[in-house]
Amino acid sequence: MIPTVSLVALITAGGTVLLLAIGAGITGLYLLTCRIWPFRACGRCKGLGRLHAPNRKAWRDCPRCKGTGRRLRIGRRLWNHAERAKRNAI
Repeated sequence: MIPTVSLVALITAGGTVLLLAIGAGITGLYLLTCRIWPFRACGRCKGLGRLHAPNRKAWRDCPRCKGTGRRLRIGRRLWNHAERAKRNAI
């Protein structure tokens, strides 16, 4: 962790551009991972695709992921929305 004194010195010494570049780099890497791996494990069923039924004896499909165990990442949803908007603008 960076001490607050050095963080303040970094910002006041013209480090704002550096912090913006680091933020843009992290965002770019996240979008790249969303492009390569668009799905993540469902949080409700923990990627299994099934949950215990209310009687705890049987299994049923997870209603959130519809039994697949996978959910689309937020970044990938934004990517798909931007692609769809670009395609419909033409």
